[in-house]
Amino acid sequence: MKIDRRSFLGLGLGAAAGIAVSPVGVKLTDDSSIWTQNWPWTPVPEDGEITYDPSVCSLCPGSCGISVRKIKGRPVKIEGADGYPVNNGGACLHGIAGLQYLYDPSRVKTPMRKNGNRFEAISWEEAISIVAGKLADIRTDGAPETLGVITGSAAGSMPALFKRFLDAFGSPNAYEMPSLEGNLQLTAATLHGAGNTIGFDLENSDFVLSFGAGIIEGWGSPVACFKANASRKERHAKLYQIEPRLSNTAAGADKWIPINPGTEADLALGLCAVLLSKNLFTQGNFTGGFQKFTAVIQKEYSPTRVEASTGIPAADIEALAVAFAKAKAPVAVPGKGRGDHGQNLKEFAAVQTLNALAGRLNQEGGAFVMAQPEYLSFPEAAMDEIAEAGAGKEKIAGSVNKLIEDINGSDKPLLNALFVHNANPCYTLKNTQRVKDAFKKVPFVVSFSSFMDETAMEADVILPASTFLERTEDVPAGAGLPKSVIGLATPQVDPVFNTKNPGDALIQVAQAMGGTIAESFEWETYDECLEAVAADIWDSLSEEGSVVVAEGVPEGTPAVDVSYLAANPTSVEMKGEGDFTLVAIDNMRLTGTIPAASPFAIKTVSDKVLSGTQTVVEINPASAKGLKDGGEAIIATEQGEAKVKVNLNEGIMPGVIGMVKGLGHTFDNPYVAGKGVNVNDLIGPVIEPGSGLDAAFGIKATLKKA
Repeated sequence: MKIDRRSFLGLGLGAAAGIAVSPVGVKLTDDSSIWTQNWPWTPVPEDGEITYDPSVCSLCPGSCGISVRKIKGRPVKIEGADGYPVNNGGACLHGIAGLQYLYDPSRVKTPMRKNGNRFEAISWEEAISIVAGKLADIRTDGAPETLGVITGSAAGSMPALFKRFLDAFGSPNAYEMPSLEGNLQLTAATLHGAGNTIGFDLENSDFVLSFGAGIIEGWGSPVACFKANASRKERHAKLYQIEPRLSNTAAGADKWIPINPGTEADLALGLCAVLLSKNLFTQGNFTGGFQKFTAVIQKEYSPTRVEASTGIPAADIEALAVAFAKAKAPVAVPGKGRGDHGQNLKEFAAVQTLNALAGRLNQEGGAFVMAQPEYLSFPEAAMDEIAEAGAGKEKIAGSVNKLIEDINGSDKPLLNALFVHNANPCYTLKNTQRVKDAFKKVPFVVSFSSFMDETAMEADVILPASTFLERTEDVPAGAGLPKSVIGLATPQVDPVFNTKNPGDALIQVAQAMGGTIAESFEWETYDECLEAVAADIWDSLSEEGSVVVAEGVPEGTPAVDVSYLAANPTSVEMKGEGDFTLVAIDNMRLTGTIPAASPFAIKTVSDKVLSGTQTVVEINPASAKGLKDGGEAIIATEQGEAKVKVNLNEGIMPGVIGMVKGLGHTFDNPYVAGKGVNVNDLIGPVIEPGSGLDAAFGIKATLKKA
């Protein structure tokens, strides 16, 4: 009899259950436990006082409050913190596995310097001296603007400290990785004015119209979204999910609306056209040529035209628009998957304009237009003549993706030095080889990474960062929340290895350089700096662990400038040739950015996503053309090819191939590396004109039997 993996697991679990409930089984397992605990070579943790210390998880933009259980001061477990204003006791699988990152095999244990193709350990004193010396040479050559910085986000004191270093040094070249919060801020700036962001009141909405947002797959603040979604039934709220595949979010929705990949903006504008034509819109505070906007949208995005692009029948589009407009508290949510990579401004602006037309701005259960939290107060940076000259130069590019493109397209180095903090662009950005090529064209790269990840491996010097459990840091929670919360992460354990808070490392580099740069970094430690620049909220932050900067429905009706959409910006087209469209899938059990998924999280990944060491791709049986379920295939795009396994799935539209993000790491970690394919190796970037966003939602591909 053939026994498959699932049957084997079932038999094993059944056998274990049988032993557990039988008297003999109980005795045997009890004896076994006693025997193994008494073996002299079995490590047994010391007993001691049990304590719980509060902190904040910064493994993802969710920024949940956590409670760290300790025995005799040793962390043994992470739980969600009850009463924390973001997650209120909840925690995701990445947060509860956070202790594994302390002892991750890929951790950088001491400062490193690249010597040829190898890294060698050096002291902190030598590392700081090397970095300060290289930067001093750049300033001596009169080219301070050739220092660049890439950070994981723009929020909080740490990115602000790196930006301050650039100001004092004399460079305008600060860049952030793509993020949901960054996209929301760009959308708010385009429609509502600079300095704003957008939050979505999911827990009070009775009709959530999601344009592919992975409400239970990592969008925004995951635990907050889990909780809002879990309360839908008792609130009699509906969720309509618009995307090309039946994701977990779509499977749990009241309705799944399949749509051709990349046409979400067309649908949102088509819904706007219906509201305008049927006079179902609210006459809000529209500026920027509302009449022109109305004429363009009704002409270019009529239901029949939108049907042709989206694949959704015109009658269904009209019915959806009417249902949305007539709901008591509807809200439309943009951002495919986690809402960070493969997004475009046109889609975000179209969805937010739909909220505006439906009268859902600054309404309970709607979309909140909020000011970005301003709680940090840095003194003005001291700048000498070199800094003033460099700071006056034009920034190389408007986004990190455009920066990579420009570096590769230049015959000479555009940057002479580059700092990377809390980011792994050589894994996360599309066409990873072109990113690595760009890094090789930068003469001096400094990584502030906790792990020897793909980007750290491209660095010349690594100043290893302590993990979130080993350092102090303010942690703003944004990413679509309808409130602004600032949390305080505190050290739960002394650094396990010879690492530093990246703020301390940067301060030491600044002080080693002397002059006005040292004057701009007058603090002895990052902790001292944080207390000073967050003085307005420090007492509450340090005592309570968090501060709610803004909460509740914002007052007033925000202005909506529709000039961007009235100009009818072009939609991004896919690259490549082939019969299929390859799209990247966000999976809650994997992380598409940093850090890589923990060993615990990897073990929870379904064999329909990762089979052994092979990525499994989803394809509709109608498109399989002789491919077998579980069989091997070769997927190819203009960027490259990979061997994968096939999952025949009727929950994905014909002609579409789904491949999960978060696999295919290449650094030295036996639990994570060598498993599957990095989908970013197969998809190339497509820069959206104007916004600079990489809007490549997918790429044309072929799939054939291996």
